[in-house]
Amino acid sequence: MIELAGITQSFGGTRVLDGVSLAVPDRGRVVITGPSGSGKTTLLRIIAGLEAPDAGTVRINGKIASDPAIRIPPADRGIGFVFQNAALWPHLTVAGNIRFALHDHPAIDAAARIDELLDRMSIRHLKDRYPGGISGGEARRVALARALAPCPSWLLLDEPLTNIDDELKEDLLVLIDETARSAGSGIVYVTHNRREAAAIAKTSFICRDGVILPA
Repeated sequence: MIELAGITQSFGGTRVLDGVSLAVPDRGRVVITGPSGSGKTTLLRIIAGLEAPDAGTVRINGKIASDPAIRIPPADRGIGFVFQNAALWPHLTVAGNIRFALHDHPAIDAAARIDELLDRMSIRHLKDRYPGGISGGEARRVALARALAPCPSWLLLDEPLTNIDDELKEDLLVLIDETARSAGSGIVYVTHNRREAAAIAKTSFICRDGVILPA
């Protein structure tokens, strides 16, 4: 379970999140929508450990991940994160980018996991290419594979299908759904797109004026 209690965050004197509380059950799925600048991405980054809240507590799978005295590193939170852009390492091949998420796995186990994900994402033919030599849609598949590589408890997605054409978007939504189910990962999905929201989860919230409300 992800449990947020009293999460507050300000930037430059502007209150972005104001005492946000939210609970997502094990293997649950929620979508967070809201206007630009409403705090959606900040909330996701706080869950992942990429930002430290000014106040409040984050619990993940029953353990405190963030509070005034504790901040567990992102790599130790059981989280896979997919950013708005693919955010691939340009100096690593497709396989190398996925391998990066398996840094603590034995080489043989990592190689098997990479091959499994390459097949699932239908990108085996891209294994030895670099990010500069693949399309935007292919890069999103690599980013998703990298996030799923260590079999995270939670998959956090921050508008992952921005600037993707509708046909490819439908394919990737199915892929996100199927791979998350296969891995047993819960999902917290941030988007502006209502169609994406409906495809991912039945439960949605809207972030507005620093608070989270049922959509």
